[in-house]
Amino acid sequence: MTEIAAVGQISYADRLAALHESKQRQTFEKQQLRGAMDFDDHAIILPPQETRETMLVLGGSGVNFTDVVMNTFKPVPNHPSGGFFGPRSTGENFRRLLEVHPVYIDPMSSLAGAYMANFMSYRKVAWNPDIDCADLLKEHQKYQTVPAIGGVQHMCQDMEFGLKLGWGGVLEKIQHYRAMNKDSEDFYAGLEHIVLGMQNWIRRHAEAARSMAAEHPTMEQNLLEIAAINEHLVSNPPRTFREACQWSLWYQSAARMYNSSGSLGRLDMILLPYYEADTKAGILTDEEAIFHIACHLVRDTAYIQLGGPDLQGKEATNRLSFLILEAAHRLRIPANVGVCVGKNTDPRLLRRAVEILLEDRCGVPKFLGVDNTIEGFAANGFPMELARERVYAGCHWLAIPGREYSLMDIVKVNFAAIFEVAFRDMMSNRAVEPSVAELWRHFRKHLRLAMDTVAKGYDFQYEHMHEVFPELILDLLCPTTIERGLDASNGGVEFYPFGVDGAALATAADSFAAVEERVEKQHRLTWQQLLAHLDANWSSPEGERARLMMKNSSRFGSGGSLADEWAVKIARAFSETVKEKTTPKGFRMIPGLFSWVLNLSMGRNIGATPNGRRAGDAISHGANPDPGFRKDGAPTALAVAVAAVQPGYGNTSPVQIDLDPGLSHTNEDVEKVSALIRGHFELGGTQVNINVMNKEQILEAHKDPRKFPDLIVRVTGFSAYFASLSPQMRQFVVNRILCEA
Repeated sequence: MTEIAAVGQISYADRLAALHESKQRQTFEKQQLRGAMDFDDHAIILPPQETRETMLVLGGSGVNFTDVVMNTFKPVPNHPSGGFFGPRSTGENFRRLLEVHPVYIDPMSSLAGAYMANFMSYRKVAWNPDIDCADLLKEHQKYQTVPAIGGVQHMCQDMEFGLKLGWGGVLEKIQHYRAMNKDSEDFYAGLEHIVLGMQNWIRRHAEAARSMAAEHPTMEQNLLEIAAINEHLVSNPPRTFREACQWSLWYQSAARMYNSSGSLGRLDMILLPYYEADTKAGILTDEEAIFHIACHLVRDTAYIQLGGPDLQGKEATNRLSFLILEAAHRLRIPANVGVCVGKNTDPRLLRRAVEILLEDRCGVPKFLGVDNTIEGFAANGFPMELARERVYAGCHWLAIPGREYSLMDIVKVNFAAIFEVAFRDMMSNRAVEPSVAELWRHFRKHLRLAMDTVAKGYDFQYEHMHEVFPELILDLLCPTTIERGLDASNGGVEFYPFGVDGAALATAADSFAAVEERVEKQHRLTWQQLLAHLDANWSSPEGERARLMMKNSSRFGSGGSLADEWAVKIARAFSETVKEKTTPKGFRMIPGLFSWVLNLSMGRNIGATPNGRRAGDAISHGANPDPGFRKDGAPTALAVAVAAVQPGYGNTSPVQIDLDPGLSHTNEDVEKVSALIRGHFELGGTQVNINVMNKEQILEAHKDPRKFPDLIVRVTGFSAYFASLSPQMRQFVVNRILCEA
């Protein structure tokens, strides 16, 4: 693609380089002040220095982290506990935050704005103490299950709905239905406060851009254009491609600020009408489109799907799909772009995606098994047309834009904890003769009990979350929430297929296999000796010998092994248990296998396990075998193993692959990696995450991350700067890469 001059003598390449440099500087500042960030590389920037305060907070995905808050904003509580709850108070407080939020305009960017606050960090009381859930949370703790209670976002808005209406149109819709649904006054008041806050935020940027124009003569034209665009967008819908990018960025920034929501969906389809109209009118070139998209991506790492079928099943890959890929390629920063791969998808898109993956070595993009997730979702009883409407919108999950509330990637069922409870339950029962068959019976029993608790937790969330912290930002772009006067978490949308992810599959499978092999078949240990070693956490020389013996038994992923059989057996039992009944209120649940970055914390309170794992160590990662599952770490074996354990209902079970750094973006290597991806999906896989990482570099970076500020790794469903991760998370990534690359 030929680059043309941008503004004055500053080319688009120079402007992107400046934006990249700013991104690096802002990231380094966050690392210095906030410390470890074991989650998405959010594009949040620090507020002005004189307003900064640091505090430990709970993030939108349930992970504690150090945040920087603005001392210029103090939420107004509406409860004696000091918390603010419900739609009206939440909306009022978010509006207050927007109205004091600093203006940010980078003259090099074609788009205004950046967010500097996490609204959830100001929630000093996360749950209304008047709504008691203590007993239900205790039930979850028995099995170390991550509950739905208090979960936020993890759904996808209908961006096309917002672009069509604009903020003024959304406000009119709220006011129209507010007059009709008198019982929902607080809900509509909360929504209206947020829209008014958004309009204030945008208006102040328009004013600032116009004032800045005289101070930056080289970028004067750009700043005046930013001013005019945002003056229009205060109330009106976007008319051009650039305006649509700006409107989308405002919404995404607010959604990230509100509760870390990063769903965006099919950006190549959302922006396509604007792209086609502008290129036809001769007011937009591909270079300009790439630049505007890059200006969007540098300010938010939203989850984007490229390609895939339309509602009728026709492949929808288009020119814009390639331009979005190109924008991510030129930026070379963490990004969450997913490329669809299926029987009818455009093979050129896969090829270009793999070329970029191998050339950039940033773990971008990821690959989506679109045929299998569509067929899987339809297996729940949904029409194929509806299944095709679902889009990639989060780490490993999909959702129907504006129509589905499923909390995918929130609930985690810990197979290692269930194994531990089952094993000790069996061993404590003197009326039972220990055996693998008996252990499996106990495992199935406790898996059902854990799922009963999960189901009750989902019903509780549905009944009460709207009273605590409603999904107001997402509600704005869900047409039926406004029409019904109901929050998305409480009947405002059409579909509620709740997601349930299994975790620690390899830990449980390898433990079952080790017990069957070493205790029951070979009689190398008795059941009581095994129990004693687990109680002692493998201490003493004899315990260490026993640990190594158990660890070196059959492993999931080695191919045709006893542990492979156990992995399939556990995955099927989990899927059957999730699907065999609904929640007490009648909501269906959808199984997947994914641990996000919780494999460290989910192992912290679990004792030693028969696979040789020590007490407190991490559980296995998602659907992947444990590192070192076979000596060659063959990617094909890994892909085959994970394909075999897919639940098959539209909630994914990604495979994480770490490839040899000797691969390049030659035709031969591109085809090898493409074949690996296609092969996994042909076997039933649903999602592929890939790193191409040099062992020596990753080891050196682990010793001193500051030497490699640009090093990006795909941690799991997201990519991040390696230097932003905690030492524990860096070690986890290093272990995986050393064993598999």
